[in-house]
Parts: sequence; structure tokens; C-alpha cells
Amino acid sequence: MGCLLVAVSFTSLFGGCLPCKILGSDSPVVQTTGYCISAVVFCSGWSCTQISHLSMVNGVTLNPTSRVACVSCRNAFTMIASLILYVIAFFVFKKQTSSSQVDIKNQYQSMAYISIFIGAVFVIIFQLGTKEPSLKQESNGKRATASWTYWLKKVLYYQVLSIYVSTRVVTNVSQTFLAVYVMNDLRMSPSSKALIPAIIYLSSFVASVLLQELKWSGERLKAFFSAGGLLWLFCGAAVIFLPINMHAFIYVLSILIGIGNALMMVTAIGMESELVDKDLDGSAFVYGSLGFIDKVLCGVFLYFLESYESADPVPCDPTYPCFSVTRFSLGFIPGISALIGVVVAFFIRFHTPNPKTLTQPFLA
Repeated sequence: MGCLLVAVSFTSLFGGCLPCKILGSDSPVVQTTGYCISAVVFCSGWSCTQISHLSMVNGVTLNPTSRVACVSCRNAFTMIASLILYVIAFFVFKKQTSSSQVDIKNQYQSMAYISIFIGAVFVIIFQLGTKEPSLKQESNGKRATASWTYWLKKVLYYQVLSIYVSTRVVTNVSQTFLAVYVMNDLRMSPSSKALIPAIIYLSSFVASVLLQELKWSGERLKAFFSAGGLLWLFCGAAVIFLPINMHAFIYVLSILIGIGNALMMVTAIGMESELVDKDLDGSAFVYGSLGFIDKVLCGVFLYFLESYESADPVPCDPTYPCFSVTRFSLGFIPGISALIGVVVAFFIRFHTPNPKTLTQPFLA
């Protein structure tokens, strides 16, 4: 259902205002209303897809190591999907003959339709080829159902919430401001705004693949998350103080950012699995509530940061870092969020001290 809503809303967003066609009016009010409705439907569908897919991880296996392996595989193939989109964009924009509004619109429509088609193919493969194993029930033949009040009374819920939200702030804010930072603050070529994200996705993919074969426990989740957070803290500081004449260093930072993103994202979702543990009936509430709070807070952050952002580069001495809202947003906000996550992770106590091995490797 979520995938269907995503496909329909995505088609409406890039294919033109659907309510405008139905009502036969292109007034600003109708256009704004139409696109807002499409955006709401898209976000609703994406939430359904994301929450149900994450919840399946806990339903597939009770082994903590296997759960983290599933999450790392999921993150790795998310990076592959992003890289595929960049390849599609490369070939679509390569055929660009003019910069007219009509041509640009057609290019983005082509990207949207190709993406929807590829996504639909893999959704069909997933639906037909995935069999969910039946887990052993409790000794009395029934499985206890954890209500939402059960989770709100747990300190661990709020600790994992803080870690997950801080991780999403790091990834979402950095992705939003990266291209503007590269163009306006570092004065790099237009191709860099595509190359640098591609490096980040590629290094994140490699890190995710390596993570999925490790033995995992609660303590290792904390350790690897802290490593990723401290790595992002270093990258954030480097972003703030990087001058224009040393812009080539951003390529090294891109590799470190990709590794940091993978370490934080995989372990943060792994901590969600640790929180759910065997209370499988509450997994959707945990993933859904944390995802909802994450989206609200990230939206508030981005609203205030982008409201002060300038579209034009600020005058700057190439030998010294110059302050801008973009530089502050890309360096300081993710860095502080990563530091908060590391501090919270230090005080978390999980119930799986001994790591368990995988019965067979996922990517062998």
C-alpha cells in the first residue's frame, strides 16, 4: 500500500498538478493545494513502507547479530539505490540540449518515471520472493502484546529516541546543505555537487557491507555508534574551518562522512531492534513513533536554517574560512547532534552482552 501511494504521488509531483487537470484550472491556489496533497500522500506512503520494512527485521530473526546484519544490508542497498539515481541523472542530463524550463521539466519527469519503474520491479520481486519465517511463540502459546504506554514508561525508549533523532539530524541536515556548501562556500565546479555525494554514498555502501559480517551485541552497537559520532564531529569541525584554497580536502572528508553515516545509521537502527527485542507486537510503534519525531524535528531544523540561508556566495578571503549559514548548518549542527548521540549512548545499558554469530553470511 505504501509503495502504491509513493508511486502515485511521485507521478503527480513530477508529472504535473493532477487536481489542476481534473478541475481545468492552473491558478496558484489550485497548484499549491495539488502539490501539497501530493507531498502529503508521498510522505504517508513512504512512512508506511519504511516502518513496515524496518519492523520486518525484528520479525525475521531474534538473533541480535542477524538483525544488525539485515539493517546493514538494508543501508548498503539504500546507497546502491542512490547511486543508481545519480547514474540515471547523468545520462538524462547528458542529453540536455537547452536550459529552457520545458526541457528541464521533461528531464526531471524522465528521472521520476524511470525511478518509479525500477522501484516497482523490485517491489514485485520483494513481494513474490520474500517469505517471512514463523518465530517460536512463548510457552503458553500466546505472545504478549506491548501497548504504547509500555514503551513510554521505559527509559531505554527515550535514550534510543535521542540517538536515532540525532542520527537523522546528522544525515538529513548534511545532505540538504552539502551541494550549496560545495558551490557557494568552496567555489567548486558544478560537477562536484554530484561527485561528492556519490563518494559519500559509495563509502557508506562499503562500510555497510563490512559491518554486516561482524558479531553484534549492545556494547558493540554503542562502540561503533560512538566511533561514527566522533568521526562526524571531526568532519563537522573540518567543514567549518575549511578555506576555499584547500577545497580538494572535501573529497577526503566525503569518504569519512560516508563511513560515519553508515556507522551511525546502522547502529542506531540496531539499537531500535535491541529496544524491541522480543516484543514484536510493539515494533511498528517503536519504529513509527521514532520516525515521526525524527521527521518533525528535522523539519523544524531545516525550516529555520534554510530561512536564513543566502542563495548567493558570501564575499570571502580564499585563505581563510568565512562564516555562512550553510557552513554553520553543514558543520556545526550535525557535529553537535553527533556529540549528543555519543553522550547518550555512553549511558545506555542493553541486555545482550555476549555477541552471537551468524549462521550464514548474508552477502556470501
